[in-house]
Amino acid sequence: MSHKLTTQDVHVWYGSFHALKGVTLSVKPNTVTAFIGPSGCGKSTFLRLFNRMNDYIEGFHMGGEIIIDGRNIYGKRILVEELRKEVGMVFQKPNPFPKSIYDNVVYGLQIQGINDKHVLEEACETSLKQAALWNEVKDNLKKSALALSGGQQQRLCIARTLAVKPTMILMDEPASALDPISTAKIEELILELKSQYTIVIVTHNMQQAARISDRTAFFYLGELIEYDKTVNIFTNPKEEKTQSYITGRFG
Repeated sequence: MSHKLTTQDVHVWYGSFHALKGVTLSVKPNTVTAFIGPSGCGKSTFLRLFNRMNDYIEGFHMGGEIIIDGRNIYGKRILVEELRKEVGMVFQKPNPFPKSIYDNVVYGLQIQGINDKHVLEEACETSLKQAALWNEVKDNLKKSALALSGGQQQRLCIARTLAVKPTMILMDEPASALDPISTAKIEELILELKSQYTIVIVTHNMQQAARISDRTAFFYLGELIEYDKTVNIFTNPKEEKTQSYITGRFG
């Protein structure tokens, strides 16, 4: 099975601060990979490399290679806008636009110049169904997205990401701002989506990583300490630091 994503000896600096130190790992297609570790350990920085979100941060520079679908995404010929269609992102706090539910979902397609009403309506319905939100909003698509609950807003943001047909979805603590019921819905959704997408998630919640991921990477102070099948990380870690973190001795 070929890899969807491979990173080779990745270093990141923000000015003189060395945020990531020589991270090498591979992610297989149609899996959920979780990044865990204490705050400030580099896991969100690493995640944001995959759709070049760190490019906007002052003083950012990186070394090493990141290969997605056989292409070095920091190569000279990469069009970042094209990359971001392939690699969607869902953030920690739901961030719907102050527009209708419908306009939120089709926004990315309209930016690409797709204006065919039939195509947009179909994409809206399909994406909302994939995000397990269609039945809750189908009669109110013209309603403002800001009127939805937090959990619904986050599923709407997932639908918006799915509408442009990515192959990979990055999620940066997608449930940390949500209540337990909404969190359970997001987790259920992630498990359903992995049959069609490769998903990489940063989470502070170790139980969440244990419940939904196939593989888990533990980061500490900018280094990848251990990366293995999730069951091994949580039941039989090889590294003492991993053991200390998952048993709550630090964090």
